[in-house]
Amino acid sequence: MKIKIIILAAVMAVMCMFFVGGAFAEENKFELNESYGIKDVLNSYMGKRVSLRTDTGEALEGTVTKVGSHLVHISKLSGKDFYDAVVVIDKINSVVIRVRGN
Repeated sequence: MKIKIIILAAVMAVMCMFFVGGAFAEENKFELNESYGIKDVLNSYMGKRVSLRTDTGEALEGTVTKVGSHLVHISKLSGKDFYDAVVVIDKINSVVIRVRGN
């Protein structure tokens, strides 16, 4: 009886891994439109984590909170738990985004 329960639990665990694993393995698609600018990319990642590279080479990783006409608000900075950042959009050289899982 105990063997049957253990086997059933193992089968259920494996099934759960397949169903849950498939949901997390799904890739986020990013298609670059020729007319996109940095502001458009930031707007499309509103509420998601990104890493920004600035003219000075500094990297800021956090959540895009608000995109204005000249500034972007990045909250929950990585490695700086109590800080947010406001970055001039024209000073951003690149936006690094996560599009694949493991």
